[in-house]
Amino acid sequence: MSSGVSEEERRARAALTRVVEPGDERAGRWLRRHGPVELLARLTGPAPTEDTLPGAGEQRVQGYRTRAATASPERDLERVAELGGRFLCPGDPEWPGQLDDLGDARPVGLWVRGRPDLRIWALRSVAVVGARACTPYGAHVSGSLASGLAERGWVVVSGAAYGVDAAAHRGALSADGATVAVLACGVDAVYPRGHAELIRRLVEQGVVVAELPPGAHPTRSRFVLRNRVIAALSRGTVVVEAEYRSGSLATARAAERLGRFTMGVPGPVTSGLSAGVHELLRTGAVLVTDADEVVELVGDIGDLAPARRGPVLPHDLLGPGCARVLEALPVRGALDGRDIAARAGTTPDEALARLYELHSLGFVERHGDRWQLATVATTGSNARRGGA
Repeated sequence: MSSGVSEEERRARAALTRVVEPGDERAGRWLRRHGPVELLARLTGPAPTEDTLPGAGEQRVQGYRTRAATASPERDLERVAELGGRFLCPGDPEWPGQLDDLGDARPVGLWVRGRPDLRIWALRSVAVVGARACTPYGAHVSGSLASGLAERGWVVVSGAAYGVDAAAHRGALSADGATVAVLACGVDAVYPRGHAELIRRLVEQGVVVAELPPGAHPTRSRFVLRNRVIAALSRGTVVVEAEYRSGSLATARAAERLGRFTMGVPGPVTSGLSAGVHELLRTGAVLVTDADEVVELVGDIGDLAPARRGPVLPHDLLGPGCARVLEALPVRGALDGRDIAARAGTTPDEALARLYELHSLGFVERHGDRWQLATVATTGSNARRGGA
């Protein structure tokens, strides 16, 4: 794996995933202040003082130190490699930059199984979450929503739990689409047990992600805390059925705090499983009923523009973001993503997301790290540029 971090830092971060619970902001501040290698050294060396690890009592620091003394990052890294997986750190090319919005609650690292590039997939993703004990209505809506998003080239993110999560993953898989599962346990664990086949399919066709190291078991608090990762990875979160105190509402609230889009699917007013969604809608979330409405909110302006009159060129079917990137490509020759981003006046991540979208629609061709116009796009570009 091409890496932006040293192997010493990778081992230190892998060890710290056994020491630090997900979302631990106190440890996150220490990590930001000292770096992973120094922090691990302080936890495994002579007893630190209040000045070196401020903000935690003696008993809590001793808990960190006990876990640090037994951590074996080499064993965990070997285990994930045996599974065909990898361990991602901030600074790796595949690290999703939007996770940095979590600040000191950012994951120490991510254990990942699945072949696709997580960063690229996260650029164009939507979270679909909801009740575990969902009704047939909730299962149907979430599955239809996910398959519709997948058919439109969007990645569906969820938590692989029973109910709405499982229906969302299966909906995306049924459309041969992309889906990411964020687990509250290790990537080698099957939880819930009844989802062994689903998780196998997610590994083969999608991506499975966890903050916790191989072999780690889920707990109630870990389920709640992993919701912030689901929210941060995605452009927006859709809640399909949730009671007033549902963990899915925590995902939506986290998305709201992070500046992401928050959406809800309405249900019968007589259903307790829709009461939480209705409260979410009353406090500012956007009501959606299908994939088109979700894409209209999270996608580019013009994704659902009305039909044009007169001749329609392929370029006219695209939103402004894709159009700018398409215009940045020369009629002849290929460019790498950074050059295209500079010409389009956008960020490299946004340019890559639009290039992958254009590639899926047949407008551009990819040759390694370089991109060029496909035949259909060249025809449209020539027409736009007066046959230049």
